[in-house]
Amino acid sequence: MKHQEGYFKGTGGINLYYQSWRLLDNPHAIVVIVHGLGSHSNLFGNIIQYLVKAGYAVYGLDLRGHGRSQGQRGHINTWSQYREDIQTFLKLIELQEPKSPCFLLGHSLGAIIVLDYVLRLASSVKGIITMAPPLGKVGISPVKMNLGRTLSAVMPRFTLSVGLAGDQITRDQNVQETFTQDVLMHSRGSARLATEFLAAKTWIQSHTINLRVPILILHGGSDSVAPAEGSRIFFQQIAFPDKERYEYPQSRHALHRDLDYQSVLADLGDWLERHVKGGTVIPFTPRSNSNEYMLG
Repeated sequence: MKHQEGYFKGTGGINLYYQSWRLLDNPHAIVVIVHGLGSHSNLFGNIIQYLVKAGYAVYGLDLRGHGRSQGQRGHINTWSQYREDIQTFLKLIELQEPKSPCFLLGHSLGAIIVLDYVLRLASSVKGIITMAPPLGKVGISPVKMNLGRTLSAVMPRFTLSVGLAGDQITRDQNVQETFTQDVLMHSRGSARLATEFLAAKTWIQSHTINLRVPILILHGGSDSVAPAEGSRIFFQQIAFPDKERYEYPQSRHALHRDLDYQSVLADLGDWLERHVKGGTVIPFTPRSNSNEYMLG
């Protein structure tokens, strides 16, 4: 596997870290991963290995205030900073991969960033994958969320721990143990990030009808951080016919690092293969009835 890494300038001149993985010089397509709050681009090893082996190139960045990128941990000034960073990153990838179709994959906070991006900006992406999108209630203390709203205007950089436990993220105890050892991870969120996130989520929900790209939603049925009901409702409101949603009853928030991750990878790989080949022309056939499958 060929691995490359580097930095690019995000909005405001901040240095943002990114990396890529591939086997082929001419991959089937590009998959761009956008991680969630407190995470970073190294935490998608299962997905990366699976996709690279299948002939894709994978790119990932560390969002501002995360991982190896600059910025106060868990803070943004405005949501548009995320949007503009993604736009710059995609332009960089397009220069490196001018002939390859591109798909965006966002997990948790990253799913909201991806949805906001494709709804607000004209984009050449072939489709989007949202994993555990927090489109309904979130498993963060209402007291902390209200405090964030209150302080956003007067102390926007004030941060608190979001208070998520390892067993909320995954059932895999080996993965849980790595959380305390990973120096790049954090659990911080600023007051301004809280209000910007809520505003972005509300805007997305009010503009669902405008979604015009193929979408795949993957969600754990036992996700207490971003309960699956939110993405169920969102899915039903999408008018664009090329939509699919899979729910894994026992999986938790990091379903790509949970015990059922192989089922998640199989569904992701199947969807990508069909869409790289031109859409849903290839008939969709559920592997089993162990998961919930919903098609538009």
